[in-house]
Amino acid sequence: MAAVADVTRVLVVDDDPLVRSALTLMLGGDSGLAVVGEAPDGAAGLAASRQLRPDVVLMDIRMPVLDGIDATRALKEDDPSPQVIVLTTFDADEYVIQALAAGADGFLLKDTSPDEIVAAIRAVADGEPMLSPGATRAVLSRIREASPDGRGDDARRALEALTERELDVARAVGHGLSNAEIAKRLHLSVPTVKAHVSRLFDKLQVTNRVQIAIVVHDAAME
Repeated sequence: MAAVADVTRVLVVDDDPLVRSALTLMLGGDSGLAVVGEAPDGAAGLAASRQLRPDVVLMDIRMPVLDGIDATRALKEDDPSPQVIVLTTFDADEYVIQALAAGADGFLLKDTSPDEIVAAIRAVADGEPMLSPGATRAVLSRIREASPDGRGDDARRALEALTERELDVARAVGHGLSNAEIAKRLHLSVPTVKAHVSRLFDKLQVTNRVQIAIVVHDAAME
């Protein structure tokens, strides 16, 4: 869901009121962001998102009533759906992997600096990845360890439907590159890269860049 009038609308979902207050206060100081609401658990966050239609949801993972994983999965079934950044204490832990598989667009550590959080929200709102290449490799390694038999064959069949250029873009996404980095590597414009990534979502039946990377890695074509 794209931001409107250059202001990115953000919903904060966390069961810790101090975390919610701190994030709301911090983000409210940026003229390009607007915190449109807060919620104390995944169920309330789901209801708030459907009512307020934010561009980006900051989603805690471990919450009562409905956790961030199930809430993210439900949000990603909405049309249009917001971008979701999961908040976590540990880098690439099992909960993060489950959240990314559920459709989250990336994750932030809770001790991330304010400037980096703002930059991350802006990037995700613009369709950029929220995982560094190192974090992408760590997450994909954990996912592949638990991959069911036959997933590699399914991934290879999915990639066979891509054009040569789409496959180049998919491989670059699999390395955790941003749209700008892909554009530079493949000698394309950034809008062209964005268009290719959008088509990859449709052709591979995925909801985020991490899931594109998973398909590429499952097919052993990274």
